[in-house]
Amino acid sequence: MAAIDETAVRARIGAFRTAEGAGIPAGMVDSVATREGLVQVALMVAKADAARQEPMRRALEADLAAMPGVRNATVMFTAPRAAAPQPQAQAQAQEPGTLLGQVGSIVAVASGKGGVGKSTVAVNLAVALARQGKRVGLLDADIYGPSLPRMLGTKGKPEMAGNKLVPIEAWGLKAISIGHVVEEETAMVWRGPMVLNALTQLMTQVAWPELDVMVLDLPPGTGDVQLTLAQRLKLAGAVIVSTPQDISLLDARRGISMFRQVRVPILGVVENMSFFCCPNCGTRTEIFGHGGAEAEAGRLGVPFLGAVPLLAPIRETSDAGTPIAASAPESEAGRAFAAVATAVAAGLDGAGPARGPRIVIE
Repeated sequence: MAAIDETAVRARIGAFRTAEGAGIPAGMVDSVATREGLVQVALMVAKADAARQEPMRRALEADLAAMPGVRNATVMFTAPRAAAPQPQAQAQAQEPGTLLGQVGSIVAVASGKGGVGKSTVAVNLAVALARQGKRVGLLDADIYGPSLPRMLGTKGKPEMAGNKLVPIEAWGLKAISIGHVVEEETAMVWRGPMVLNALTQLMTQVAWPELDVMVLDLPPGTGDVQLTLAQRLKLAGAVIVSTPQDISLLDARRGISMFRQVRVPILGVVENMSFFCCPNCGTRTEIFGHGGAEAEAGRLGVPFLGAVPLLAPIRETSDAGTPIAASAPESEAGRAFAAVATAVAAGLDGAGPARGPRIVIE
């Protein structure tokens, strides 16, 4: 298969014509990314023109997909860049709390590293909070690895209300993910600015209703997404997910340190995959150790929210799109997630107003 590069894609866009013979101005192309036969293109289109330009977007996407060497092509619209704000306007734009003001408490679920079950905890925490009578939203902020559509069992693209997406409803939640607007197997080969733009759109161009709690499923690590959310949202607190072994706890410490630096309260630590009990003989095996997260929480002076065992039904229900906190709330795992939700809710009730973060670069 012939290799495809950005120059070839831009040339193809330049030669593209709609059925009416219209081309695409070079200034309309915001970004082009290519990798291993995958093509991602962002076109700058004003909100008012997006619906009218949708046939052009689809036609260009099909045209790029037909290029030799292209395995998949995605064309998306992005808002035109605004003029650089004046210093006072810029300070106002960065004031925390200006986004998602209709949400009572925003909770970030984070991990220092991948593979610790962060998204599983985020989904089941949100479901368990909803079962406790709260109006809950769930936003998948992991643009590169969106997993919420599969874990919630939701298919198809969201409906539109005017120029905004309507959140998907599932298991008592209002939820949205980049995975709801792109194909499941599409790789998000985007640079940082595109990721942050997409994340901003999920916050501002979605018709979020009044909510008691919004759970944010963050990507692993301590990068641009985490810092941007800390700057632009009034986070009520962060929930750190870790497994018991030392290598995970090391990264969990980094996550706690980052949130403390940007003055986001730590609601507590969850020890996931805490232990395994054989379903046949009942023997308990601590595959990743046990109690490490609780001990680390005590050492760092943050609450310990609870331990979630390593159980096959958690994996099975996640793959099936039936979160265990909803499909089997009285099971061992269901009760574990309910206990975590109760602890988080208690932390929110006692936290008072969230402080706006102050980010200082020295």
